[in-house]
Amino acid sequence: MAKPPLLQISFLGGMGIAVIIAAKFIVPLLLVPFPFAAGWANFVLDTVDGDLLIPLGLEDGTYQPIDKAADYVTYIFMAMAAWKGNWPIRKWIIGLFLLRTVGQLLFFITNNEAVFFYFPNFLEPLFLIYATILFFKKDQASEVFKRRQIPIAIFIFLYKMQDEYITHIGNFDRSDLIRDLFS
Repeated sequence: MAKPPLLQISFLGGMGIAVIIAAKFIVPLLLVPFPFAAGWANFVLDTVDGDLLIPLGLEDGTYQPIDKAADYVTYIFMAMAAWKGNWPIRKWIIGLFLLRTVGQLLFFITNNEAVFFYFPNFLEPLFLIYATILFFKKDQASEVFKRRQIPIAIFIFLYKMQDEYITHIGNFDRSDLIRDLFS
């Protein structure tokens, strides 16, 4: 006898949820051997995961701790990639990892996502920018980064502070925010 459609959707939703959550923990493992490709794949996955998981049936109260745990796994492997790759900015990567670690710990203790505004994730954009430079300018990555470090630092600061505010203080949906700006 065929299952009713609701049970089929629930099963498919559960499978979709499992695949996406597994990807959130597996993709970061690829950061060490493939910092550019895995870094950007992880960024895209982390950008869209909530828009996929919540409609599939994962409750927001369940999504948040899973997302933050997966984010922390990502930060660990970003730090490992910079360290193992002997990146000249590895000390900055480790320092920014420690800054965000404080935010992660405070979130898990307090369940207050506003702490992420005060302990921003400067690590991820720095990692992505350096991994991109390294991918395209392998032999000159250090020099290219050094020549552009001030504009890169300004960009990272401005980008992440608005991102942390929108995401963790204002709790705005970006698509609604953009639509409202143009309507």
